[in-house]
Amino acid sequence: MKIVMVSLDTLRASRLGCYGYGKPTSPHLDRIASEGALFEKAFAADIPTEVAHTGIFTGKVGLTTGVVSHGSELAHLPKSAEWMPSLLRAAGFATAAVDNLYQLKEWFARGYRYYINSVGGNRWIDGRTVNDLALPWIEQHRDESFFLFLHYWDAHTPYLPPESYVPDFYEAGRDPYDPRNRSMEGAYNHAAYPFFKHHHYDLVGPVTDSAYYDALYDAEIRYLDDRLKELDDGLERLGIRDDTLLVLFGDHGESLTEHDIYWDHCGLYDQTVHVPVIVRWPGRIEAGRRVRGLVQQVDLLPTILEAVRREAPQGIDASKLADPAGLDGRSLWPAIGGETEGTHETVYLSECAWQAARGVRTDRYKFIRTYDSGPFRRPPRELYDLAADPEETVNLAESDPERADRFERDLNEWVRRTLGGREDPMERQLSQAGLPFRRRIEQILRGAGLDWEEWRRDPRRERFDRAASRGN
Repeated sequence: MKIVMVSLDTLRASRLGCYGYGKPTSPHLDRIASEGALFEKAFAADIPTEVAHTGIFTGKVGLTTGVVSHGSELAHLPKSAEWMPSLLRAAGFATAAVDNLYQLKEWFARGYRYYINSVGGNRWIDGRTVNDLALPWIEQHRDESFFLFLHYWDAHTPYLPPESYVPDFYEAGRDPYDPRNRSMEGAYNHAAYPFFKHHHYDLVGPVTDSAYYDALYDAEIRYLDDRLKELDDGLERLGIRDDTLLVLFGDHGESLTEHDIYWDHCGLYDQTVHVPVIVRWPGRIEAGRRVRGLVQQVDLLPTILEAVRREAPQGIDASKLADPAGLDGRSLWPAIGGETEGTHETVYLSECAWQAARGVRTDRYKFIRTYDSGPFRRPPRELYDLAADPEETVNLAESDPERADRFERDLNEWVRRTLGGREDPMERQLSQAGLPFRRRIEQILRGAGLDWEEWRRDPRRERFDRAASRGN
């Protein structure tokens, strides 16, 4: 038995053809979805990258593990925490990763017999690099039962796809640098601009058309899709495609100017928390299955463990793969088999990097409670009727306060119940260290001789650029 688990960093579900997008971003992903099961309403309970992957490999949400913040020195996962690669290795799988999350936290290398760090001399990682490292390893271990984790970063900023990929997504004859186009002003004059100036904007050039950034994002997805086809072709060439459980997921999505978020992944809106989850296992999963109920990323761990128990591969001690105690995730197999619509009626959401907020997502409603808005301007409470307002543009918290109150009570009770008397890690983060990404902006501003509060009141690009040039 082979398990290939693929993280598609920063991949927004609604930008894929199999999730309804009209542009040709994902022909091979669409094919994989047609050969297996696609989860239409899959959500990242914790964002962004660090907390999302911690949840995926533990099967527990951040409030359970205590890891709720990305880039925080306070975050710690005890070595006693049960971890998917460690469980699989103990059961007899050869375990490997092509990944660089070890650069963030040490626990991301736990459990791997082979950890191939994909980080290079530059910050960015090309999907071709991942394949160049992964495919030889697969060939060397083709006759073993293995678990391989692959982490592709192509859809993450900076959007720098090969030029040949861009024309399919940007209108011919349109000038991305037209000085008359002012659609980038919101991005360039945002309080987060000092953080994004280099790897968002300087690397791409003096773009004036925000639609060009959207086109670059789509082009990156198409480039990623081609790399996934290379991977899949490699499995076929080696004769192990049909023996491989292939699990693809987005760790979070991406906001493309919505909600005052410019090509980044914060905010508990569906642009960021609605992620693709696609599972293919020839002969075991019905082709073309579409699961319409709510599921979340932490469901992947119990799903994979159950798959091994079902398959009982030779040489693997499946008795060591009982579900760990205290899981927040639930196996997706009943939903895959059509016995249930999903795994959860309610998904609870959390972020603590750019902003500190928690939310409640049901099939129809989204409630968000913001505790610290960071560089953004947010009301303390937001309520959206997703059936009438799928883009989450009409906040009903004041016009429907009773419903908002019910959601807030439900959220508070979930927090209380999940913590079970333990300290709230979000409160600890805010009281002891503050928001990690706000601190990064403050450091940049100090280097330019600017004050955070003053900058937040008047965040003009020219003002920062002048100050930064004087500092240099």
